[in-house]
Amino acid sequence: MAASGRNHDSSGRFAQMLRAAAHGSAIRSTADESSSPIDRRRVYRQRGQSRLRTSLRAAFAALLCASLGLGAAACGSANDASSSGDATKLSFMLDWTPNTNHIGLYVAQKLGYFKDAGVNLTILPTAQAGAETSVENGVANVGFTTLSNVAAFNAQGAKLRFVFDLTQKPVAQWCALASRKDIVTPKDLSGKTFVSFGSAEQNAVVRQMIKHAGGTGEFKTATAGTNTFATLSSGKGDFGGFYATWEGVESKLNGPALNCFEAADWGVPGNPDQLGFAVNASWLNDSAHQATLRHFLAAAAKGYDYALANPQKASDILVAQTKESQLDPKLVRASMDTIIDRNYWTTAKDAKRVTGATDFDAAQQYLDFQNNAGTYASDKDKAKAKDGTSGTPGQAPQARKLATNDYLS
Repeated sequence: MAASGRNHDSSGRFAQMLRAAAHGSAIRSTADESSSPIDRRRVYRQRGQSRLRTSLRAAFAALLCASLGLGAAACGSANDASSSGDATKLSFMLDWTPNTNHIGLYVAQKLGYFKDAGVNLTILPTAQAGAETSVENGVANVGFTTLSNVAAFNAQGAKLRFVFDLTQKPVAQWCALASRKDIVTPKDLSGKTFVSFGSAEQNAVVRQMIKHAGGTGEFKTATAGTNTFATLSSGKGDFGGFYATWEGVESKLNGPALNCFEAADWGVPGNPDQLGFAVNASWLNDSAHQATLRHFLAAAAKGYDYALANPQKASDILVAQTKESQLDPKLVRASMDTIIDRNYWTTAKDAKRVTGATDFDAAQQYLDFQNNAGTYASDKDKAKAKDGTSGTPGQAPQARKLATNDYLS
């Protein structure tokens, strides 16, 4: 949305995040692609096991920068964060259309928190390749993603590091239209059609929820049409995934009404929804980059804290700073109210401040679950499992290697 300046439907943010965890790299289509099931949906391509050579990585980064209409300095590099005067330039790539997940960044930029911290931040609209690939290839220094996405990308050879966890409790919901009286619990999703995008991570979660509720765990899938709401309303699908803090709020404001289930209530362990920031691990080899990251994260956290204390003012800042996205002010404000009321960003120790810290225990529980479901297996491993020569998953991605809290204040 930010890249095109069009007012797209917002109902695909949940699917956008989870699609990046599919087994392979993610390539976003253009915003006006008519076949796209949701704005700028991701279409997956197999990455293979080997990393891109340095020359190819640099060429790819340059192409992405050019597609964004940005110069090299604005785009940044996985190996550089340039200085300009007393401020260090840093680039941050969004994962999706600007929304309340990003509100702290826009607040910190508007109120001068980054400037005070000596950081000259450029917020980049999401690119075709996605935030994860863009950070991996040096198009952006930092990107918005999820810890589970980092695990999926790193399982395929990337070297990302999760450095800031915004959400401290699950925000995903799996919903059917409230008018569907035949769907009361996840058990009733057995044999139904899931509006999906082929993500192994999503499928594992849904299957576990159904089985935990006493169902078979079997379901069909369908690709969304214009958006998930429309697909459910058309009868082409029976249930889909949404974020409580955005699509869930939109449903309450504009309809249609939803009947939702949360994974944690139906046998899925840990926190599936650790949304936050990631960098290229090699970028952190430079001590100057480490210092820049600490300053950036402190200023960003200050922006999110301001949003918690002043939700309406912060919402107005987000809307004003992202005019090209044509965000609905009522949706943004209601989203912030939901975030605060349900303490999505905070912990019991301090309900007024974001911690930014990754809960490694909750993360590992979820990673172990996904690993046992085969989500991170390579194509070779899947082939062995299929022909019976191997059926045991390898070691799960380790949360303490994927994420770090070392750069938080």
